[in-house]
Amino acid sequence: MRKFKVVMITSYFDRNGVTSQVMNYATNLDKDRFQVFIAAGEPYDIGYEKMCQENNIELCKLPQKQKNAYAYYRTIYSYLKKVKADIVHVHGSSALIAVELLIAMLAGVPVRVSHSHNTICSHPLLHQVLKPILKVVSNYHLACGELAGKWMYGDRAFQVIPNAFDTKTFVLNSDKRFSIRKKLGVDDNLVIGHIGKFNSQKNQEYLIRAFEKLSYIDDKAMLLLAGNGPDLENIRGQAQRTVCADRIIFWGETTNPESLYSAMDIFALPSRFEGLPVVLLEAQISGLPCIVSDKVTREVDFGDIVWKSIEDDPQAWADTMISMQRRTEEQRKQYRLQHEKQIAHFDIRESVKLVENIYDRELLKKKK
Repeated sequence: MRKFKVVMITSYFDRNGVTSQVMNYATNLDKDRFQVFIAAGEPYDIGYEKMCQENNIELCKLPQKQKNAYAYYRTIYSYLKKVKADIVHVHGSSALIAVELLIAMLAGVPVRVSHSHNTICSHPLLHQVLKPILKVVSNYHLACGELAGKWMYGDRAFQVIPNAFDTKTFVLNSDKRFSIRKKLGVDDNLVIGHIGKFNSQKNQEYLIRAFEKLSYIDDKAMLLLAGNGPDLENIRGQAQRTVCADRIIFWGETTNPESLYSAMDIFALPSRFEGLPVVLLEAQISGLPCIVSDKVTREVDFGDIVWKSIEDDPQAWADTMISMQRRTEEQRKQYRLQHEKQIAHFDIRESVKLVENIYDRELLKKKK
């Protein structure tokens, strides 16, 4: 039986939420039925490149869209013609992905899937202009959540497939908790954690301000920040100017976030907006109490998240974090067991089955 060729397209291939989803789908699709390719723009994450090699996924490195949009789109067209793709699956945060899908249509790709991953973008007017075109150039509309779907497609039909991953990875690990906390020099100190790209969306500067307020209440508490991004040095500079600079730890990028979740006591996410944040799902699966911006979609709430406004004075977040009850290791493990049905909804195995069914249905339609 012939393998169908699937090309997944994303503007960037650095370590971010969209790319992680692209990799989750690409590495879990049935390799006996689908041959997977990825076309992605700069910058490129070395870890993801290695994963592509290990999973026999061909990676087409596209020119950086911001520097040379013409070369970026021309390369996509040439690559799709060369590969002779059966399916193109474009991931993005705005209707600007209509351009990639139009190119796929011109290249003769029969099945063209759009996938919305956010609820806001940096070019809202262009987004509105391109939304009607998106309807014409794509066969099937997907979204990571209801809000992301309505943002991308308006009143048009779409299917929600939540951001998914290997949920078993994020079970609390006592050995990893001990190891990381020992490395950090943490005894019974309160450890507030955050994992995310350092940018305006993730709003780490607000978390730094809140933690500084908290540090006057608990002079042993620590803030653990993991990730990289364009705002990293600015946030690092902000942290150095606080009275608690020695208790703010910049971990850098991590390929093992499950270890960091195990070491944390509270997870904080002060984002200005989100589509469907995987880190928040991972943190809950690890059994962590979570404090989250009310700008984030509530589709990810297992029922115990503390929602707070980032319009509030950071002192409000500090007071709330101090008052949040820490869970013992046993309580965290029990929390996960109590939410198994909700967790199963985000397991990559289930999501991949849904995606494969969509591919099969759309391919069948094209044969008729």
